Amino acid sequence: MPPSAAPAASRRVALVALAVLTVTWSYNWVVMKEVLQHAGPIGFLAWRAGLATLVLFVMLVVRREPLRPPPLGPTALIGVLQIALFGLLIQWALVEGGAGRTALLTYTMPFWLLVLARFTLGERMARVQWACIALAAIGLLLVIEPWRGLGGVASTAMALAAGICWALAVVVSKRLFARAGTVVTPLSLTTWQMLCGALVLVAVAAIVPERPIDWSAAFVGALAYNALLASSLAWLLWTWVVQQLPAGIAGLTSLAIPVCGVLFAWALLGEQPSLVEGVGIVLVAAALFGITRAPATR
Repeated sequence: MPPSAAPAASRRVALVALAVLTVTWSYNWVVMKEVLQHAGPIGFLAWRAGLATLVLFVMLVVRREPLRPPPLGPTALIGVLQIALFGLLIQWALVEGGAGRTALLTYTMPFWLLVLARFTLGERMARVQWACIALAAIGLLLVIEPWRGLGGVASTAMALAAGICWALAVVVSKRLFARAGTVVTPLSLTTWQMLCGALVLVAVAAIVPERPIDWSAAFVGALAYNALLASSLAWLLWTWVVQQLPAGIAGLTSLAIPVCGVLFAWALLGEQPSLVEGVGIVLVAAALFGITRAPATR
């Protein structure tokens, strides 16, 4: 069975994994915004990726998986795109922009990914899936409300660039799984890409001056949440989802994350969505329901 045609059972489990990701990553937008009160963005990212790397290597040892790295070229590229650049761009975007809006702009990723997957992976969508894509695009447009302005130009550009980096990393991951087959496991790939990304972030943190870290209880809690859940567990789940589902479907179902991110930002940071944003959220939710009920990509 080709990698893009996951069995029905694996597809259902992958959707459950995405549900866990939705809660973990959507709440983390609030955490990442608040952590800027206690540390500079680069220092936080370096600590987060470094600790996550240690956790993942421990998991490799516990599961008795080989410590041999996957093909280093594509693995390093995924780490740079998905861990280092993606993390730096969204953390810097949060310096100027709100948590909810930054999350939404970053999650234009599925639409970049659809184009990339069509021309690099040969993935095709059924008509009902294209209808869901159009509905999701309209919903995301209503939530972003570009006619009201997108905030700072720099923040907007960095959030969009983060989405493109993430989409590129998904394509590289899919191609690596297709070539390597069962030789590369999701845990092994996640661990080694995290290490590659962490090395880049530590190097950047050593060069770019930032204010000292305030090692308060709030910062330690945010770091623990990111290292254990938002980085180690979540990226492992995401890598497995990318292995199991077609890239386009994985990207589209991840749109639940920014929607929940807006709701968390509203509840915890007071970033209240407008009526138009509310309609957009409903449309995205309807599109996600449709895309998960539609037949597998042909």
